Amino acid sequence: MWVDLRSDTLTRPTAAMRRAMAEAEVGDDVFGEDPTVNRLEARVAERLGKEFALFVPSGTMANQVAFRLLSTPGDEVLLHEDAHPFHYEAGGAAVISGVTLRLLPGERGRMGLDTVRAAMRAPNVHHAPAALLSVENTANRGGGTVLPAAYCAELCAVAHEAGLHTHLDGARLWNAHVQSGASLHELAAGFDVVNVCMSKGLGAPVGSLLAGPRALAERARRVRKMLGGGMRQVGVLAAAAEHALDHHVARLADDHARARQLWEALQAAGYAVEAAPDTNIVYVRVPEAPAFSQRLAARGIGAIALAHDRIRFVTHLDVDDAGIATTIGVLRELAG
Repeated sequence: MWVDLRSDTLTRPTAAMRRAMAEAEVGDDVFGEDPTVNRLEARVAERLGKEFALFVPSGTMANQVAFRLLSTPGDEVLLHEDAHPFHYEAGGAAVISGVTLRLLPGERGRMGLDTVRAAMRAPNVHHAPAALLSVENTANRGGGTVLPAAYCAELCAVAHEAGLHTHLDGARLWNAHVQSGASLHELAAGFDVVNVCMSKGLGAPVGSLLAGPRALAERARRVRKMLGGGMRQVGVLAAAAEHALDHHVARLADDHARARQLWEALQAAGYAVEAAPDTNIVYVRVPEAPAFSQRLAARGIGAIALAHDRIRFVTHLDVDDAGIATTIGVLRELAG
């Protein structure tokens, strides 16, 4: 038995999702003629409280389109030191938008309001001007932490008062919505642009959406095209995302419960677990983490070593109760 807890990107389409894909009505999306894509974009925009949404192949592309839309070369983007665009997007912000990423500290992905204020320097010819504040919710490297809607609203107010744009990297915003009970509209309010991912916890094979004001829609489509994200009969993928939207959101609570069960078992076995998970991500500190992950793999458990002493486990659609029980059994044995 292989239990793959490396990432929630590893989910595979369910049989029902495959049927939806096979039956999707399609057209050329670059011409704006794919009815399934158009319907998905309208639904996601409405749920996020935005005027438009644009379907793109990946969350990384969604983030990079956002940076390009809301900055000019030589600008500075403020974001948490653990943020996805810094760690996992191949330096794209520098190449695509010509911006500097200024990393701010904070516990579990949460930047203090005073920290953000202090990072906004007065205009000076020596400094790159801050143009954009980018926030990640949930915070992946922060342990899947949910940033509350009220806190995000305060962050956006601080940024807007200083003349900055705001961007929400909501790749796992669905998890934040289910865990907190706040609507997607509430979690996205205040942010100029927001992206959400369909291929992580929701289980679609491909795709994210970037949402924002209608005034940015055409520029967003152009930047997507520039980056190679203009796809054709992509309704087959949008149909998978629609199926996920209809059937896989509420069930994220199951992933959260299994992550908490795993965390409790790790703690009981004597592992140096980090803070209890809000959502579906569990971090644990172990010596020689890469070697430990290999030992897990040899026993049929997939996990990622993100540092020399840090392992990540992520629950998702393809890991059931039996998989968690198997994982706990292996971890207890390895604890000795």
